[in-house]
Amino acid sequence: MKRSGTADLPLHYGKVPPWLYERISVLGLSIIEVILMDYGKDEVLRRLADPFWFQSFGAVMGMDWHSSGITTSVMGALKRSVNPNSQSLGLYICGGKGKFSRETPSELIKIADKTGLNGTELVRASKLSAKVDNTAIQDGYQLYLHNFILSDNGNWSVIQQGMHESDGTARRYHWHSENITSFVEQPHTGINGISRGRILNLTDTEASENRKGILDISHTDSAEVMKDFARLILPAHHDVRASDVDLKRLGALLYVTREQQPQNFEDLLMLEGVGPRTMQSLALVSEVIHGAPSRFADPARFSFAHGGKDGHPFPVPINTYDESISILRKGIEKSRLGNSDKLNSLNKLHHIVTEAEKDFTPDFDIQQVIEEERQNSWRFGGKTVFGDAQKPTAPKSIQLSLF
Repeated sequence: MKRSGTADLPLHYGKVPPWLYERISVLGLSIIEVILMDYGKDEVLRRLADPFWFQSFGAVMGMDWHSSGITTSVMGALKRSVNPNSQSLGLYICGGKGKFSRETPSELIKIADKTGLNGTELVRASKLSAKVDNTAIQDGYQLYLHNFILSDNGNWSVIQQGMHESDGTARRYHWHSENITSFVEQPHTGINGISRGRILNLTDTEASENRKGILDISHTDSAEVMKDFARLILPAHHDVRASDVDLKRLGALLYVTREQQPQNFEDLLMLEGVGPRTMQSLALVSEVIHGAPSRFADPARFSFAHGGKDGHPFPVPINTYDESISILRKGIEKSRLGNSDKLNSLNKLHHIVTEAEKDFTPDFDIQQVIEEERQNSWRFGGKTVFGDAQKPTAPKSIQLSLF
């Protein structure tokens, strides 16, 4: 099997609060639209098929940076916002969690009727990808989510996730039609989850022609299979620590957006009047849109855009979040009218930060940065699932009164 990466994903329960879900839907759609405008539909599918990019994508939108909840929440929000615009975007999202996953075949047939695509083949691809990950590969994970993302040119990606009930972890599987030559011989672009050593691959009745490929894989030493892929380990701890992020990249970002903003951004007219805090968020959003694949090995860094709903690394700054969305939406609307200056400025912002990284030596305490964000959270409308961020109270004097 071909994997672009593996990661340990703590299994999280609970729901995303409405105030965040609404914003994820809008920001997620905006990011997808900009990628479509600049790179095309196939690039959107490639990004979604990359487990590292997908985790970073969820983190930049305020989801818990390390958890399995990114998968269900992000895909649910994307389906909600993308599908009403499918005709103009050329993208469709089918399936979902639980009972919605079983609706995928009927959804694909309806899309095929509208687009002229081969519905039978699409349904077969959906079922085979689920069969292989749930039945042919017996790794202890039972699928509970299946999303099939389809473009009107017939290319597709699959994102599906399984649960391992015995230890509270999840494994996410990514498929991409561009790389498929066989459903059992190197079919995946990536699998996220804990490595459990040797994996026994069984035959599948709907893939009898691939029986030899399955048997070949099942006799391959797992250490040999694992040696060539990068492994992203997402820890169980909620807090963001220095070991979780690329300090050089984060430090350069903070330096440029907080300390060098006036000098570096004089010509970024679309960002005129935007403060350092929003610039920090926009720089990370821009990286998700324009960054090279190698830049997504540390998803925790992207939580410094809009925080996390559980308060880690800090509460979600609602005012900043809304300003990020507003700038993106205005840029998209103007680009549709032939003026792409605003979206080009976001790309330039990304390049300014990457240039600054070349000569940057990190010399800062990440915990001080996080504490500063928390202390100022109330100024930006900070919010978590536990409530609104409160203005910090002045420290009480320990001097005793003489009167």
